[in-house]
Amino acid sequence: MTQPISLLICALGGEGGGTLAEWLVNVARHAGYPVQATSIPGVAQRTGATTYYLEFFPVPLASLGARRPVLGLNPLPGRLDALVSSELLETTRQIGNGLVSPDRTLVISHSGRTLTTAEKMVMGDGRRDTESLAPLVKAHARTHHLVDMATLTKEAGTIVSAVMLGCIAASGLLPFGREHFEAVLAGEGASARASQKGFALGYAALGGDVTSTTVTTVPPGVQGGGLPQDARIAQAAASGQALPPDVAADFPHETHDILALGYWRVHEFQGKAYAQVYLDRVARVLAVERSQADSRFAVTREVARWLALWMSFDDIFRVADLKSRASRMERVRREVRAGKDDLVKVYDFFKPGIPEIAGLLPESLGRRLLQWDRRRAEAGRSAWSLPLKVATHSLWGILVLRTLAAARVLRPLGSRFRAEQLHILNWLEGVIVAANHHPVLALEVARCGRLIKGYGSTNERGQANLRHILAYLSAQPTQDDSLAETVARMREAALQDEAGQALDQVLREHGAAPRPVPEQPIRFVRRPRSS
Repeated sequence: MTQPISLLICALGGEGGGTLAEWLVNVARHAGYPVQATSIPGVAQRTGATTYYLEFFPVPLASLGARRPVLGLNPLPGRLDALVSSELLETTRQIGNGLVSPDRTLVISHSGRTLTTAEKMVMGDGRRDTESLAPLVKAHARTHHLVDMATLTKEAGTIVSAVMLGCIAASGLLPFGREHFEAVLAGEGASARASQKGFALGYAALGGDVTSTTVTTVPPGVQGGGLPQDARIAQAAASGQALPPDVAADFPHETHDILALGYWRVHEFQGKAYAQVYLDRVARVLAVERSQADSRFAVTREVARWLALWMSFDDIFRVADLKSRASRMERVRREVRAGKDDLVKVYDFFKPGIPEIAGLLPESLGRRLLQWDRRRAEAGRSAWSLPLKVATHSLWGILVLRTLAAARVLRPLGSRFRAEQLHILNWLEGVIVAANHHPVLALEVARCGRLIKGYGSTNERGQANLRHILAYLSAQPTQDDSLAETVARMREAALQDEAGQALDQVLREHGAAPRPVPEQPIRFVRRPRSS
């Protein structure tokens, strides 16, 4: 018996998966073949994908007469003819669901990744091992094509569904000619022309070769490594973000690439004087490393990296600056594919609390405000916050944000700024003391700068963990390779979970003092009376 051709499409939100399914239905109808499509909605914020299941009967309607085929509504494990996906992890997820068969299924997938919410929530590096995903596809598919769809989509100026349509047409899966696909995309206007170009690029990516087993175009970020150091320096110079000549002369060539990124980030955050403070702090570490034989300045590079991120911490001034930049509005217009004459409205939602506001005030005023908020919590009241909705596209909204961004000149007067500088100096002192005795230990202490990230409670936890590791380090009578390994274990443990259970276990193993239990208000709730 002639069986339907089954096709499952996996797409993320905003990638046009529904549009692709509609195109394929119209292609089949244009060619005169029976088709049926079913969509299975997913969820937002990259916790899953929306899937579209289609079945095509490979016999024209004209040959069936009055008969009509019975088509399925959902894919069956091991019975799928083709899987087309816009994200590599989603591809392997469907393989894990048992839908892909090594003796039947054709797999066409984007070779790149879009991080999931679970990957972003991890305090450390929560990214999945991308290198192991491609072999999984190869092992479980009859024929597979991994294509850099992101590059093709960007080149065409369209959505990825157009590129996916071209890949499906070139694969030979469906009994339709290229002219049937192009007829569905026919039309005038910039959007239609972009879709046609994306289709052509997708078709060319597979080359119409239905016998090939692999077409792999992996973007640079997938395999890692990035650009070599000299290439990064040249790229920074071309973009106007290279180190000033007088600064470059004071630092070794091995540090110029990372130092340039850090210098301009801090310069953008608070100005030239603050950037000079950044250079002075890095120079202190460099002076110690220069006194050591055969130094490759690894500690200086790590300090330059994490110090720049720490010194440009997130606060209200920085958020207002980033939200109100012209480049951000241009990016939003590109993402929604707005035309030159289209109106785009952007609303930003803010909810600053007492800690954020207190951090902008001088220490005495900030301390009083935090005490007031603590008394509210002890009385059983919820934390105070100020919900705001700002129309960034309006004149009033952009003026409010730009005024707040310009107020960054007041940042050094705030209690948050001064507290951050004290914590930074404490960490730097730990790095320098370790560098004078044991370079390997100094490198591990420098890498502890990655514990400082995010904002709010996440930032507070990272700072508390770093202070505890430094306190343990200062209490040790000797410094050797075993102590460097201990610090590395503590750092990795602190990044494993928010509660710090892994860090507590490592601390206990090395006889360190336990972390203090943070104070939490106890609230008594009256039991409701039963009716």
